Amino acid sequence: MKFENTGFENFKVDLNRLDEVMLDHDLVREGQWDYERVTYDRKFELKEGVYYLRVQGYSIEGDVDTFKATIQLMTPFLGKHYYPHGVEYGDDEFYPPALLKNCKRILEEVKAEIEKFAL
Repeated sequence: MKFENTGFENFKVDLNRLDEVMLDHDLVREGQWDYERVTYDRKFELKEGVYYLRVQGYSIEGDVDTFKATIQLMTPFLGKHYYPHGVEYGDDEFYPPALLKNCKRILEEVKAEIEKFAL
């Protein structure tokens, strides 16, 4: 499920600052990157299942591995994990209303911080 109209796709940000903001909101990059792309995930373990809030971006300048990159953010989305197949992101999945509300709050908080230093 995509979180449309968040404005994330309008942001170009320094990778190091982005890493700090995302980590402050428990959105973790870990090994989910290559030379051109980054993915930040936050895991939610609920009685209805395991869900991931995901924010992705790609480098428009520099390389991610050198920590000297400008990242263009993309539309955030939410998915449900199904063992052993992986995460499904379809709109036909069930997403608990409290989870959706929490994810929207997190995204609003992240956006408010990114707006302060976005290029």
